[in-house]
Amino acid sequence: MNGIHDLGGMHGLGPVVREESEPVFREDWERRVFAVLNLTVAAGQCNVDELRHAIERMAPEQYLGTRYYEHWLHAAEDVLEAKKVVTREELARRLAEIARQRRR
Repeated sequence: MNGIHDLGGMHGLGPVVREESEPVFREDWERRVFAVLNLTVAAGQCNVDELRHAIERMAPEQYLGTRYYEHWLHAAEDVLEAKKVVTREELARRLAEIARQRRR
């Protein structure tokens, strides 16, 4: 497949700039997304190919406008919704609940 997510393999886009001491996770939520995805795969809810395919289906503007772990989060939401493990409404309710807890 040759899509927007394949930019790293395309020629003429210049060098990949990497920080000397680049952290694996820049923010705590990224660490949690990584854990959720690994647990989801370990629990047999999906496999890495399904997650990769979900990322490949992202619209180019969405893919380019989001960060690495946001791609992973999108994939988890997409795959788990398709398999009826969770609904978008359930996710929205949980996010609202977390936001309320943080405001306290």
